[in-house]
Amino acid sequence: MDIPKKIKLATTYAGISEAELARRVGSSSQAFGQRMKTGKFSSAELDKIAEALGAEFVCAFKFPNGDEV
Repeated sequence: MDIPKKIKLATTYAGISEAELARRVGSSSQAFGQRMKTGKFSSAELDKIAEALGAEFVCAFKFPNGDEV
């Protein structure tokens, strides 16, 4: 699943609109919508989005032995 889909699911789960999420992260609805179309977000932006949602963004490579990088 790509990042924009995950963000959409997370906003639904959090009970807020994408426009409200944009406001919470300090962006306009139009600019945030454009970013959602491209799907290009930095790690820092994803952390900020997670914070605005009251969540934690976790990105890792997990190996079969349980190690994570």
